[in-house]
Amino acid sequence: MYPNLLKPLDLGFTQLKNRVLMGSMHTGLEEDKQGLDKLAAFYAERAKGGVGLIVTGGFSPNLRGRLHPFSAEFSKPKHAQAHKVVTEAVHQYGGKIALQLLHAGRYAMHPFAQSASSIKAPIARFSPSEMSERQIKKTIQAFANSASLAQLAGYDGVEVMGSEGYLINQFICQRTNTRYDDWGGSYQNRIRFALEIVKAIRQEVGERFIIIFRLSMLDLVEQGSTFDEVIELAQALEKAGVSLINTGIGWHEARIPTIATQVPRGAFAWVTEKVRPHVSVPIITCNRINMPEEAEKILSSGQADMVSMARPFLADPHFVVKAEKQQSRLINTCIGCNQACLDNVFKGKAASCLVNPYACRETELIPLSTHTAKNIAVVGAGPAGLACATTLASRGHQVDLFERNDRIGGQFRLAMQIPGKEEFRETIRYFANQIDETGVKLHLETEANFDLLKEYDEVIMASGVEPRKVEINGSQQSDKVIDYQTLIRDKTYLGDRVAIVGAGGIGIDVATMITEPDNHQLDDWLHEWGIDKEMAHPGGLYPYPDSLSDKEVWVLQRRKGRVGKGPGKTTGWIHKRTLEKRGVNLLGGVEYQGITADGLKINYQGETKTINADSIVICAGQVSVRPFEDKWAQLGDKLHVIGGADHAGELDAVRAIRQGVELGLKL
Repeated sequence: MYPNLLKPLDLGFTQLKNRVLMGSMHTGLEEDKQGLDKLAAFYAERAKGGVGLIVTGGFSPNLRGRLHPFSAEFSKPKHAQAHKVVTEAVHQYGGKIALQLLHAGRYAMHPFAQSASSIKAPIARFSPSEMSERQIKKTIQAFANSASLAQLAGYDGVEVMGSEGYLINQFICQRTNTRYDDWGGSYQNRIRFALEIVKAIRQEVGERFIIIFRLSMLDLVEQGSTFDEVIELAQALEKAGVSLINTGIGWHEARIPTIATQVPRGAFAWVTEKVRPHVSVPIITCNRINMPEEAEKILSSGQADMVSMARPFLADPHFVVKAEKQQSRLINTCIGCNQACLDNVFKGKAASCLVNPYACRETELIPLSTHTAKNIAVVGAGPAGLACATTLASRGHQVDLFERNDRIGGQFRLAMQIPGKEEFRETIRYFANQIDETGVKLHLETEANFDLLKEYDEVIMASGVEPRKVEINGSQQSDKVIDYQTLIRDKTYLGDRVAIVGAGGIGIDVATMITEPDNHQLDDWLHEWGIDKEMAHPGGLYPYPDSLSDKEVWVLQRRKGRVGKGPGKTTGWIHKRTLEKRGVNLLGGVEYQGITADGLKINYQGETKTINADSIVICAGQVSVRPFEDKWAQLGDKLHVIGGADHAGELDAVRAIRQGVELGLKL
């Protein structure tokens, strides 16, 4: 079914069992006290799941290259000895694993940052010092030393991080390299650092060791590399001795989304396709490939020799095995939300996964069969209820799942209708199949009353949320007013002028939905974000104008301050920039005075004005749905409340699914 994806890849001195690379992800376990044991369990589960080659999170080759003061380093024999637990765990299941070597350069969050030139990064706190020639040569040797130690630790190879705007990338581009010596100026001088690192590593490790170079093929920043320069470096890397070239897309400071759910599937495979004919070593593509069908399409069309998927292996460690068994319907698909992986890491927490709370907690969350099967009722087939019901049933409990609507999914069924969140449909598909696989008895269009529930051994209340009602003068009498659930469910016509009350995640989603251009395809998305598909401009950028919507939309919030970011730490800026590009009016510090025949009357910055709106959409948050709450006490200890029924707040699917799984393992 997936002949290209599952075909071995011969590197001459070794063979990869398929064309799947588990891309590098920093999990936060790298710095944890028992982190290497946890990493060993994490990577072993993915090796057991059939991945051809795993690449670890980034480890610095020296002290100054650390991303944070206490970030992981790999530079001493004691590091090699400690990492054997990781490599042995992977090899036990027939997997291969490479250590990523990453020097942060000017992205380092400490005062010892250094770079090609002393130019501060817009996302960094510290200005880097310019590296002397002696420091450059010592850093080259540090990379080679780390690679040699990786070989000693049992790694099958290393990946040299030469993209995403880290140190090596900083030497390559004029944006960050203004030197006048042999390491700056001409392009040949600027790529010398990258090439000397690869040559030094190859000399140190010999010919029978995998060297992957992560090449920034599309910088997406001003003064980035041109296409001709990318090709020149790729060909030079091949001569220097790399085994594989991996695609890198965008610098961390680029203001263009590259991996979030708003990015179309396989959105950057065309970049790899343009580079591939110019080199003979296998070339890897990446970014927003999350199902075997997408990966197979990319490989069969000749866009790449191999596909890199990182977060999809957080979501489902057995992705490849399920593809081999032609069970892609059972894959727990990455939805690109970033909420439990990147958002956690940026907060200094260990990564996990919204749809798979087991990720990075393999030593803590261990599903064991129950010794005493119970009859358990779960009320509500939203994310929390689905996660809990299927976890319980998989352990051997008898589970009845009650849902008052005619289909499962809860808030995810609304979310999947938002442009850029279509992936949420995959989670519903996954849980629907898990219901069948685990034997959950699903009762749709069924209200579970107290008399029914009191007969069960355990009762899980996962009844979800409903829109919060707001009292604005005139709202009860006006036919202009509609709540977000009704709008999304019924596709209500709103007119050309819309006011949205509430600027949380739901308000932002609604604004995105109603301003989305019709029949939006990949080329339209690239155009909207100013990405030059011909790669004729440095960095792959082209200054397209903002794509203004033909609707007048206002997003309003009571709280003063910035409007439009939504809840995601690493994705909020994307939502805000999208709305700005479409000309949406974002107003904070608004006092709602009433709804009239003309629209919404507000006080803004001390001035009373009326927003001439055809429709007013209420997105003022949610409240918990708690049926017959007055009788809950009678259920005693056998009642458990999770998800939105436990706490409404801002919709939090991470918490909902995690609560469901944890309770499912506990009972």
